[in-house]
Amino acid sequence: MSWTRGLTLLVAAFALVSAVTATKDATIFERTFRQLHQEPPPPEPESQSRANIEYLEIEQKLDNFNESETRTWQMRYISNDEFYQEGSPFFIFVGGEWEISTGYVTGGHFYNVAKEHNGYLFYTEHRYYGKSWPTSNMDNENIRYLDVRQALADLAHFIEHMRATIPGASNAKVILAGGSYSATMVTWFKKLYPNLATGAWASSAPLFAKVNFYEYKEVTGQSIRLVGGEACYNRIENGIAEMESLFANKRGAEVKAILKLCDAFDEYNDLDLWTLFSEISDIFAGVVQTHNTGQIERVCSKIMEGETDISGVAGYLLTQFGSATCNQLTYKAIIASMMDSTFDNNIMRQWIYQTCNEFGWYQTSTSSQQPFGTKFPVYLYLQMCEDIYGERFSIEYIVNQVAATNELFGGLEPNVENVYFTHGQLDPWRAMGIQNATEATIVPLYAHCKDFGAISGNDSAEMRASKEKFAQLVREWIGSDSVANEAK
Repeated sequence: MSWTRGLTLLVAAFALVSAVTATKDATIFERTFRQLHQEPPPPEPESQSRANIEYLEIEQKLDNFNESETRTWQMRYISNDEFYQEGSPFFIFVGGEWEISTGYVTGGHFYNVAKEHNGYLFYTEHRYYGKSWPTSNMDNENIRYLDVRQALADLAHFIEHMRATIPGASNAKVILAGGSYSATMVTWFKKLYPNLATGAWASSAPLFAKVNFYEYKEVTGQSIRLVGGEACYNRIENGIAEMESLFANKRGAEVKAILKLCDAFDEYNDLDLWTLFSEISDIFAGVVQTHNTGQIERVCSKIMEGETDISGVAGYLLTQFGSATCNQLTYKAIIASMMDSTFDNNIMRQWIYQTCNEFGWYQTSTSSQQPFGTKFPVYLYLQMCEDIYGERFSIEYIVNQVAATNELFGGLEPNVENVYFTHGQLDPWRAMGIQNATEATIVPLYAHCKDFGAISGNDSAEMRASKEKFAQLVREWIGSDSVANEAK
């Protein structure tokens, strides 16, 4: 039997403080990964009705596709009914590979559109992330219940349950929103469950699953060049190329000294080299993907302070590595970050499993049209899959799984109705999304998931127009366009 259980905001706040405390000793890999897979920055809160906001739980099946599997678990969500009137729509922000927080039900553009339509606001948490734990741990047996089809079925059950239990909601229309992976989810939900969602907003949605996602680092480089300038791009390219050259010419000890690498780093081990240069490229990707006005420029300014290309790049990297006596950047160290099967604040094990089993999206150095060198080939990530999750994850298996994802969901032709696609021009993820101007809105000079804030004077003309377009689409989707026009 489905049921809900309220948790106080005080308890939630204590849990958040505890989680922050628990991350003090996060590795370099974990910190960079968290930046790249964090919750899209929540909007500024506008709600004055804190009493309406609750952390709740709903019972879900462990395996939605196996009738003989009777185990269940509790999925967290946040609700806000401050605007709700019977018969009004549901507005559901869908969680991705992060822990949910109250921001998306207390402020921002989606919140304001919900307010316009007296909507009931929800924010759902994805299985295996945050505090939504379907199993006691994430060993290789238990983690097999983590996949996007299971998560979409969870969302379907959530909608059906809320329609059945909330007064006046039996025929409630449903508007979904998501950012990054959860934008992918709302798109794919519309494909698999078209009758359960009226419309959706997909911000920064990658839709085409691809093993060798070399375009990601291409767009990262293009964005650095566009915003930070040609000199900054060239310095990064030349500095990393010089590091590669030193390793190639048996002078790796010099790079180890410059970057303060621990003694365990083996300069003659390809996996260690690939891990190092992958991490370097990901640090720069984090700058671009999370860019706000001035961020890329500040990093470039720091890099250009160095007397040489290699010293400029290394000087910046050291500020990101942290204050440890030496920097542990070996292949063994990154694998160790993903071998712990207990639930904690490190999401690397879950997300990498999903890439091995469904998506690929390995952001490699295959292309020469990027400044981060040549030393993080696709084989690094394929080897990780097998070493972490077992020999079942062969190259052939991963390639077939990725192909199956595209076959099921349609890749760049999902064939869905009433989905509004948006991307930031600077966002490297847009390369795997719909970019046709007739099907998606590309907002110039914005990065990843940067369009969820309330309409404000800080928005560019293009950003404001995109937000207004979504608001108008919602009016059309729920049939209130004429009412809105009369109110103007």
